Amino acid sequence: MATSDNKTADTDDKIFIGKGEQTAWLTLALANRHGLVTGATGTGKTVSLQVMAEGFARAGVPVFAADIKGDLSGISEIGEAKDFILKRAGEMGLNFQPDQFSTVFWDVFGEQGHPVRATVTEMGPLLLSRMLDLNDVQEGVLNVAFRVADENGLTLIDMKDLRSLLDAIAPAGGKRGPDAEEDELAEIRKAAQSYGNVSKATIGTIQRQLLVLENQGGTKFFGEPALLLKDFMKTDSDGRGMVNILVADKLMQNPRLYATFLLWMLSELFEELPEAGDLPKPKLVFFFDEAHLLFNDAPKALLDKIEQVVRLIRSKGVGVYFVTQNPIDVPDKVLAQLGNRVQHALRAFTPRDQKAVNAAAQTFRPNPKLDTARVIMELGKGEALVSFLEGGGTPTMVERVMIRPPTARIGPITPEERKAIMGKSPVKGKYDTAVDAESAYEMLQKRVATTAAPAEGQDGGGGGILGQIGSIVGTIFGTNVRRGRLSTGQVIARDVTRSVTNKVVGGIVADLGKSVGGSLGGSVGRALVRGALGGLLRR
Repeated sequence: MATSDNKTADTDDKIFIGKGEQTAWLTLALANRHGLVTGATGTGKTVSLQVMAEGFARAGVPVFAADIKGDLSGISEIGEAKDFILKRAGEMGLNFQPDQFSTVFWDVFGEQGHPVRATVTEMGPLLLSRMLDLNDVQEGVLNVAFRVADENGLTLIDMKDLRSLLDAIAPAGGKRGPDAEEDELAEIRKAAQSYGNVSKATIGTIQRQLLVLENQGGTKFFGEPALLLKDFMKTDSDGRGMVNILVADKLMQNPRLYATFLLWMLSELFEELPEAGDLPKPKLVFFFDEAHLLFNDAPKALLDKIEQVVRLIRSKGVGVYFVTQNPIDVPDKVLAQLGNRVQHALRAFTPRDQKAVNAAAQTFRPNPKLDTARVIMELGKGEALVSFLEGGGTPTMVERVMIRPPTARIGPITPEERKAIMGKSPVKGKYDTAVDAESAYEMLQKRVATTAAPAEGQDGGGGGILGQIGSIVGTIFGTNVRRGRLSTGQVIARDVTRSVTNKVVGGIVADLGKSVGGSLGGSVGRALVRGALGGLLRR
C-alpha cells in the first residue's frame, strides 16, 4: 500500500476537509457528535463523503458507508494524479500523493460482497413490522408471536422459523376429536390467544407480506452466521481504520428493507457497545446515504426513538453521518443532533425549491460575510458550505470552501478488482456460507412428529431428547398411552411430564447453543433486550 504525505494536511486531532477564506477542519474528538452531508445530485456529495472517510481511516477510525451508486468503491484502489486533481491540491498547498485504503465489501444479497445476515430474533417485532408495512393490529399479532416464541424456547433465526410459528399460533379450524388435547401445538395456540384475539385473517395477511419480502430477496438477510458488528471495528496492519462498504444498489430496490437494515445496525451498536464517554476520536463512523428513507412514513413514536438512539449512541463513541439531498429530509429533532455540516449546491427552479433552499440556509450558524441562501444556489461542483463543531462543541460560522481532492480513486472499481479484494478479505469464509441451525421450524416439526408417532415407545426414539425423556416419564405415569379421555390424575401427571421435559430440554438446548456460539445460545437474552431500539420503544 502506498504511503501518503497528506499527513502534512491532517493533524493528530483534526481532518483537513477543504479550504476557502478559512480552512475547514473536522475535529476528531467532536466527530461523534454526528453530521450531515447534503446537496443536489451531481454536486459532489460522494466525493465529500470519500474525503471524510479517507480522513477517518488515516486517523485509525473504522468506517462503514452505504454505497448506493457504486462510486465509493474506488476508495479501495490507488488514486490517479489527474490534472484537475493536481491543480486543486496545489491551490490548497497539498503535496498530492495517490493512496488507497483497506476495504471490506458487504452485500445483503451476497453478490458483490460478504453476506450480511441477522436473525429474526435480533430484528425484533417492531423493526420487522415496519419492514413488512404492517398496521397496528398486525404488529400486535407479531408481538404475540415473539412472546410465545420466547416463552416456549423457540429460536427465531430465518423466515421459515417465523412462518412456522405463525402457523402454530393460528386458531385451529373446525371441531377436533378427543385426541385434540394431545396436540402439542394446542398449548401454543392457547398461549397466543391469552394475549388477545389472534385471527386467521390477520395471520394470513402477515404471511402474504412475508411472501412479498421473499420475492424481493429480503429473506437472504435472515439467517446465520449472523453479522458480528465488531467485524466492522477493525484496523489494518498499518493502524488505519478499515473501510466497510455496503453495496446497496440492489438493496435500494426495496427502500424499506434498506432503511430498516440501517436502523437495525444502529440499535445493535447501541446495545452491544459499552459507554465510552469523551474519546479523542470515535470508535466507528457510519455514513448513511439516502438517509431520508429512514424517516419516510415512519410513525411519530418511531421518529422519537430514532432521535433518542442517535443522541445516545454518541456516548458509545459512534459517529453517524446522514447523506441526503436536502436538510429538510431529516426531522428537526434528529437534525438538531447533527453538529458537523457539509452543504453542496441546491437548485431553486420553483417556489417550493426556494423554500427548501431558505430552510437549508437557516440550519447554519450565520456568517455576516455570506448570504447563505444565495451562495447555496451559486456553489460549483466540488464547492460546499461547511460548519464543523469547535472547542466547546459549538458550530463554527458557515464558510464557503473547495473540498480537497480524494487521494484514492474517484469512481467505481471493476468486477475483477472487487473479486481480488474479497479474496484477501480479513473475514473471507466467515459469512460466505449460510448455516441452517436447529430452530423454531425444526422444534415445531418435532412436536408434531412426537404427537403423531405411535405410543408405547414404538417410534424408535422419535422426537429426539424431548421424545426420549417424555417417553420414560410418561410410561411411569401412564400418560403416553393414547386414549379417548384421561383421568384427573393422568391429566396432572401429563402436565408435570411436559413441564419437566420442556425445562430439562430447554436447558440442554441453551447450553448447547452457548457451547457452539451463534444465535441459539443467546435467544433467551435477546428476549430481554431485543436490540436497543425495540427496548426503548417498550419503555
